[in-house]
Amino acid sequence: MDFDEITPNNIPDESLRELLKGLLNLLEEQVAEIARLREENQQLRDENQRLKGEKGQPKFHVSGAKGEDVSSEQERRERRRQRKGRKHDQIEIDQEIVLSVEPGSLPADAVFKGYSPHIVQDIEVRTNNTRFLREKWYSPSAGKTYLAALPAGHAGEFGPGIRAQVLMLHFAGNMTHARIHDWLSQVGVKISTGQIARWLSEDHEAFHAEAQLAYVSNLAECPWQHIDETSTRVAGENRSCHIIGSPLGTHYHTLTSKSRQAALQALQNQAAGRYLLNEQAMGLMEGWKIPYKHRRLLERDFPDGLHDQPFTESWLDDHLPSLNKQQRRQVCDALAIAAYHAQTDIPIVQLLIADDAPAFRHITAELALCWVHEGRHYKKLNPTLAYHRQLQHKFLAAFWRFYRRLKDYQQQPSPQAAARLSRHFDRLFALRTGYEALDQLIARTQAHKDALLMVLHHPEIPLHNNPAELGARRRVCKRRISYGPNSEKGLLAWDTFMSLAATTQALGINFFDYLRDRLMHQGNIPPLDDLIRDRARTLNLGPSWQSLSPSY
Repeated sequence: MDFDEITPNNIPDESLRELLKGLLNLLEEQVAEIARLREENQQLRDENQRLKGEKGQPKFHVSGAKGEDVSSEQERRERRRQRKGRKHDQIEIDQEIVLSVEPGSLPADAVFKGYSPHIVQDIEVRTNNTRFLREKWYSPSAGKTYLAALPAGHAGEFGPGIRAQVLMLHFAGNMTHARIHDWLSQVGVKISTGQIARWLSEDHEAFHAEAQLAYVSNLAECPWQHIDETSTRVAGENRSCHIIGSPLGTHYHTLTSKSRQAALQALQNQAAGRYLLNEQAMGLMEGWKIPYKHRRLLERDFPDGLHDQPFTESWLDDHLPSLNKQQRRQVCDALAIAAYHAQTDIPIVQLLIADDAPAFRHITAELALCWVHEGRHYKKLNPTLAYHRQLQHKFLAAFWRFYRRLKDYQQQPSPQAAARLSRHFDRLFALRTGYEALDQLIARTQAHKDALLMVLHHPEIPLHNNPAELGARRRVCKRRISYGPNSEKGLLAWDTFMSLAATTQALGINFFDYLRDRLMHQGNIPPLDDLIRDRARTLNLGPSWQSLSPSY
């Protein structure tokens, strides 16, 4: 009999049916274990070959390989009829040319009926070099020469248009220094690669300041934020980029780790770590099973008030040297979380939307988990037997039907609908299929009920973490092209301009126009923090919080 023909549910004897289900689960486990051991064995062989000075087995990326695609876009998205909108009304006309019919081709009785418009879009890339003739005056009495000032933004040998173009191509277009230099050279600009490198990393204090103000406004105007993390190499050193954002913009903070304390530092605009012992910190330590004797000593001897990291680390060295590595980290996490909620320098985020990484838990009063990320775990299952594949597909269909019911609830929320969805969740994720790997995932989702159903309390929040994940993808694309910044100045420029590019996009502002406006000191585009406040009033991002006084 073919394995694909095995269907335990057709066996009338219950004991035999359960026995066969157990054997099939054991088969799935063994197939998965064999695949894992083969991969590990190949890695060891490759390492052995490299140690001998030879090359290991080459790795080839096979598009569409089995088990590779774990995207849930097809399942979660509702199919809608695509309608192509009119674009002619959005096109700005730069010139208008009248085209005439050849007179000799017209019959004698032809009558003029006006014009038939035909719009053609095109671009023109060329230099726009200017020789400024600056008046020069000399005063013998003052012993001083007076020279006419250059227009705003025209310091040095290059105008603001080139500088804005370089910044846009590198940070929004992901072009490398070398490719930008090649492109400018082809256009006819005489410039060195060193000049381009300086533009990309130096003298951006005004941009850094505006990005920070925009970030603070984002936190102040939206009670919930998306958060994600991805790696970034700085001068060959591994670091972690924390991506935080909302419909008002996305912001990048590259720090030394992806820990909970690093996430807290990112939420506080990279402010130095601070630590505070209070009831909140004590409650967290109790929940994390820090021994009572350690908590008692902390409560009795740890000084009141906010403290910096060096003091806290030194105090723990002196007073609690017996803490193991995990306990010490948890104590510091609890003190850092308490300090975050007690400080008043940065607006406190009420809710984070994230994946299920432990680093994002307990930071805010509430946590919402991403349904798309949750569904991805089910897509990663790669059952060998057709019977198990059927169970997987059937459950995934029910999973996404429930997701769509949550989306419907967001349009018309009510306490009665919330109660019905909560009961539906309990029924769906209490299901046991007999496929052990699938049942373990279902139980795992059931344990995340509160975070996955946070939308029942706050209907305005998204059901997914796509904004932060898309922000992380932009950083991944950037590092694949440019590898990573080589200095702290370069890193700050990466974070600042990627934040500005994402935020201007969220606000509907052309990034090149924004850069040119700032470099020429025109002020035609208002400060981003003002625009964020205006947009927040339009979007009304936190109605479910307006009647509440949330506390941790």
